[in-house]
Amino acid sequence: MPLARLTLEIEIPHAHSLKDRRQVVRSLKEKLRHSFNLAIAELDESTVWNRATLGIAVISGSSSYLNGQLHEIDRAAHRIAHGLSAEITDSWVEVLPE
Repeated sequence: MPLARLTLEIEIPHAHSLKDRRQVVRSLKEKLRHSFNLAIAELDESTVWNRATLGIAVISGSSSYLNGQLHEIDRAAHRIAHGLSAEITDSWVEVLPE
C-alpha cells in the first residue's frame, strides 16, 4: 500500500503568545481530522510563536486516489488556515512506494 506525507509550513502573523499559536494549530488539526481520514501531528518545537510545521500522513490502496486526496487536503488546509488568519507558506508531498 502506498503511503504519502504532506508537510505544511504555517505562518501565524497575529500570534503574540504560545497560546495564540496553539489555538490556531489545534483548530487546523481538528478541522482536517474531522474532514479527512488522516493522521496529523506538529513536527516542530513550539518555541516560535508565529510559525508551525504540521505533518500529515495518509495511506490508501490506490496511488491515484492517494494523490487526489492529498491535493484535496492541501486545498482544505489553505482554506482553513486563511479562515484562522494564518497562511500556509509552503507545503510539499512525499509519496512512499508500496
